[in-house]
Amino acid sequence: MTQARAWADNCVEVACTGTGIRVRDSKRRRDAVIAPSPTAWTSFLRAVDDPSSASRTEAR
Repeated sequence: MTQARAWADNCVEVACTGTGIRVRDSKRRRDAVIAPSPTAWTSFLRAVDDPSSASRTEAR
């Protein structure tokens, strides 16, 4: 599954593969792809959804 989201002119593509998550800049497809751990990805999504959760996660 791949999904692209656009806010203003900033886009990323996220792919959920059998081995994890892959994220890349949709305009710079030949550049690096990041592969966050499941824990890091979950923390990122929580922080995006609720910015105050980032400080709670860091305090653990």
